Amino acid sequence: MTGLLGLGLRTAAGLALSAAIAWAGYKRESLSRSGLWGAIVVGTLIFGLGGWVWGLLLIAFFVTSSALSHYGSRRKQSLAEHFAKTGRRDLGQTLANGSLGAALAVANALTGGTHPLLFFAFTGALAAVNADTWATELGILSGEQPRLITTGEPVEWGTSGGISSLGALASVAGAWTIGFLALAFGIVQGRLSGMPAGPRLGWLPLVAAFAGLAGSLLDSLLGATVQATYYCLHCGKETEQPLHRCGRQPIFLRGWHWLDNDWVNFVTSLAGALVATAFGALVLYL
Repeated sequence: MTGLLGLGLRTAAGLALSAAIAWAGYKRESLSRSGLWGAIVVGTLIFGLGGWVWGLLLIAFFVTSSALSHYGSRRKQSLAEHFAKTGRRDLGQTLANGSLGAALAVANALTGGTHPLLFFAFTGALAAVNADTWATELGILSGEQPRLITTGEPVEWGTSGGISSLGALASVAGAWTIGFLALAFGIVQGRLSGMPAGPRLGWLPLVAAFAGLAGSLLDSLLGATVQATYYCLHCGKETEQPLHRCGRQPIFLRGWHWLDNDWVNFVTSLAGALVATAFGALVLYL
């Protein structure tokens, strides 16, 4: 009974905190109206069922990615026609980036929070989406012309599958940041509870860096090969948008029709979780 009461109180606190942060994001135009509700649902599940360490990692992802989406906004505005979504995250984006983390939080609650691999998986999932976001938001500002990940040929800034040195560095930095914070929060939680975190959690920053980079590179690979891509004949621009910003219907160029940017982001988070789980198993059990 005590456990259920604690879970209920934690979930209520998670709902209140998630609503406050999501509302702030909505007012700052980081979230659309649908994204507001998506963030509340995802945040409540992760805070309530994962715990405050999980919740703080989610906040770190949201705050840093939102801040970077506004950084260099004038430069990015001229390249917005390439992207399927704007800087305001909608429901699809919030679920693509956070639904796997929410599912892992549910699994954490069902197992009584006793399975450390779930925390590694959650850290890897967040590291991957954070890495991809940092790579996109900072890489697009690079003075170096991006090159297609599959062929190495120069492409326009904002082209799906284009990578740059700055983007790669930003990807590793974004992933490592999540891993470092996961370790730091884990240490604080251990000291507060009287149960110090195991020394093997010290591998989290490195594991997160590998998981995040792997997820980010997979995102670029999918973008260059099978993600749905269109071409606006009126503007003469390649785009991820099934309806271009100019209001005209672009022609389908390549990829799988169903694999849009949201699905690619979900696959990115899944890849990060799997890589982190594999590394976590080696660290924890070998």
